[in-house]
Amino acid sequence: MKTKANSFESTAFLNNATYNDYFNRIFNLSTARFKWNNLPDSINTRYLEQTLFYHGSCIVFRDEIIGLLALPMEMNGNFDVYGDPIDRIAYSTYNHYRKRLNRDNSVIVYNNYSRVPTVPEAQLYAARFSEVERAIDVNVKGQKTPKIILCQENKRLTLKNLYMQYDGNTPFIFGDKNLDLQGITVLDTSSPYISDKLFALKSRYWSDLYTFLGIQNAPGEKKERVVTGEVDSNLGATTANRLSWLNARRDAVEKINVMFNTNISVDFAEEYTELQKAQYNLVENSPGEYSPKSNEPKGSAADE
Repeated sequence: MKTKANSFESTAFLNNATYNDYFNRIFNLSTARFKWNNLPDSINTRYLEQTLFYHGSCIVFRDEIIGLLALPMEMNGNFDVYGDPIDRIAYSTYNHYRKRLNRDNSVIVYNNYSRVPTVPEAQLYAARFSEVERAIDVNVKGQKTPKIILCQENKRLTLKNLYMQYDGNTPFIFGDKNLDLQGITVLDTSSPYISDKLFALKSRYWSDLYTFLGIQNAPGEKKERVVTGEVDSNLGATTANRLSWLNARRDAVEKINVMFNTNISVDFAEEYTELQKAQYNLVENSPGEYSPKSNEPKGSAADE
């Protein structure tokens, strides 16, 4: 009974660890997408993006002592005709800081045009990734230990010692000449190897996530060649998603600069742009098919 409990605890630990691993990866991807320029030292970029990730909005205002701050907010009171709260309360999740504000002395930064946090989608994708990843683990393990051995109780220890050598990848397993293999039944529980298909499914999940986050990516599975039309179609969806995130921030930046006489700007991180160029390696305004590894169109000298 204890062995079963330990096995369940080990499996539960791996399930939770895998989920947390993918959630943290998605959090890092999401919060590293944007480059904020000319922010005052009093505004922490990491905390700003973290607040948008978890809360869907934050508020920028001037504290009389600290200076400009970007903190989580509570909506307080009535709304204007566009659904923005007239009165707001800024607060910190790390201490008891609270400050009452209104639309005349603060600006709300929204995470996207839906004005919702990223965390629900991050949880959804993390669950999908962890489910596929753990299925891969089980399938791989099934290739290594696909047997069930039925034997008499007095032979259990001998067979267990032999199995330990097998599980430890011992190249040769030696048995005594008196080893009695009569009465031993081996059931083959081999499972088909499908980890490659599961990995391809996970790649599709990544592509879908990248598109959702506005990060350019190769559509579907990575193929030897990608048709430029397919790439352009995927880039259209990626760009539309990106603009929802980016323009929501730029709309707020424009109001912040007017209200507080600043010169702040926000852009999609240059590192992502360079990574996308390297990934596709496409020549602009050139028809045909392109390989991710080559600029040569299909049917050119590179294919001969």
